[in-house]
Amino acid sequence: MSRKPELIDSLRGYSSEQAVADVAAGVVVGIVAVPLAIAFAIASGLSPEYGLYTGVVAGFLISALGGSRVQIGGPTGAFVVIVYGIVQQHGVGGLTLATLMAGVMLVIMGLVKFGGAIKWIPYPVTLGFTTGIAVIIATQQYPAFMGITVQNEPAEFIGKIEAYALATRSVNLSAVAIGLLTIAILVYWPRVSRKVPGPIIALIVGTIIVQVLGLEVETIGSRFGEIRFGVPRLNVPEMDVAAVRPLLGPAFSIALLAAVESLLSAVVADGMIGTRHKSNVELVAQGVANIASPLFGGIPATGAIARTATNVRMGGRTPVSGMVHALTLLLIGLFFGKWVTLIPMTVLAGILLVVAWNMAELHAFRGEFKGPKSDVVVMVTTFALTVLIDLSVAIQAGMVLAAFLFMRRMAEVTNVAVLKRDLADIDSGATTAPALKVPKDIYAYEINGPFFFGAAEKFKDTMSEISGKPYGLVLRLDNVPAMDSTGLAALRDLVRRSRKEGTHVMVVGVHAQPMTVLERSGFLEEIGDENLYGTLDEALQALERRRSA
Repeated sequence: MSRKPELIDSLRGYSSEQAVADVAAGVVVGIVAVPLAIAFAIASGLSPEYGLYTGVVAGFLISALGGSRVQIGGPTGAFVVIVYGIVQQHGVGGLTLATLMAGVMLVIMGLVKFGGAIKWIPYPVTLGFTTGIAVIIATQQYPAFMGITVQNEPAEFIGKIEAYALATRSVNLSAVAIGLLTIAILVYWPRVSRKVPGPIIALIVGTIIVQVLGLEVETIGSRFGEIRFGVPRLNVPEMDVAAVRPLLGPAFSIALLAAVESLLSAVVADGMIGTRHKSNVELVAQGVANIASPLFGGIPATGAIARTATNVRMGGRTPVSGMVHALTLLLIGLFFGKWVTLIPMTVLAGILLVVAWNMAELHAFRGEFKGPKSDVVVMVTTFALTVLIDLSVAIQAGMVLAAFLFMRRMAEVTNVAVLKRDLADIDSGATTAPALKVPKDIYAYEINGPFFFGAAEKFKDTMSEISGKPYGLVLRLDNVPAMDSTGLAALRDLVRRSRKEGTHVMVVGVHAQPMTVLERSGFLEEIGDENLYGTLDEALQALERRRSA
């Protein structure tokens, strides 16, 4: 697959008609991105300009260098929880360092062609932390939506709920009304028009009502003052190098989230326009964007599914539209910053509540309870740890738990069957009956399924049931598609113990992957070619010849 950015390929034969469509789509998406960029920055515990800088710098680089024709990059809800936690514990310098490390990780992922491996992340893990993030985002919007002020807001989830409950006595009904109106517009506006995105209408209507009626509702300006936004300039803040180790976990979480979200968004876009993205190129672009973003005043970024879909619906078909989207954000920040300060905080809260609802995928979360119980355990554990503890801990625990459950499943699908001595009673697991009877002093077994570490213990237990010192032991591996080093160790141990007891061991029907494992480990030389056979009959005949020799 080509390592060139999609921008290079898409500009071949680029027409003026497509250029007009890309510019128009980019402008619309840029306008849509303004309230989202600001809202995600505020929800992350930062001032609005951090979100705008992210959309400008990272958004431009993701489109210019990425492997998708229509990907729109910028700050997303997936990062809110982890960014908020980093800022609270390590400050902006810690966030900068963590984002830089995550960017380097993403570049390495792309260079080592890790793009195709992202699908290895179990769905219950992804669903668990995504729903958990949605719950936290929704919870964080409560004060702004209700128009209340919470003093000394706790960092932990349960503490927040208790603090919010105590502060509910001072609810601002005007803020609640504007927030509910925002949600109603976002839900019902698509029935009126899909050409003009709902967030724009909600933002304009909410702001006008508050200003015209003079409602006492908190705005961006009343909370943060003037937005200090200008042309992005390189600025390397002070970073505590000693904080590298404690930030490794959060940095990995940022990198993993960026990879998953961006590639998922690219896949969705592929389905909409009938193309195939370059996953590894996309990861490198995401890495470069996350290295540049914090150096120019931004926060972590990734592909944004909703904005990407809007880009496609508006007619964007090349990375030019994404680059125009970033330039539009820049121009709005430069020339309309004072108008942005008039946006009510409850409008942003309403927008994020809808974002959280869409992110949660509650139908999928509920549907997962109908699946295997082990998957439910993984999902619920990841969800609970995300909400109650920390996203980094949740991802790591979810992956480890999923890996252990996978081991157990592999062990369950593998069995060691005894090949019966009488032709009429051949074990149902055997695929073909031997032409010869298995003598009483020869034991024959077959392994069905992958011979991994989980199945190795089952193999040892079965072999330990062998009584006495048989003349021969035949192991049939026709149904073993793969073997790992633990399976190899169990096999090698059996051969060595059997030989000490004078038992001849024959191995039958070894497939390509297990054969490679046996050859590279030196086991083939140890057991000898004279003890490897293609069929059970051949092995039995060889044992009889050896007996009569």
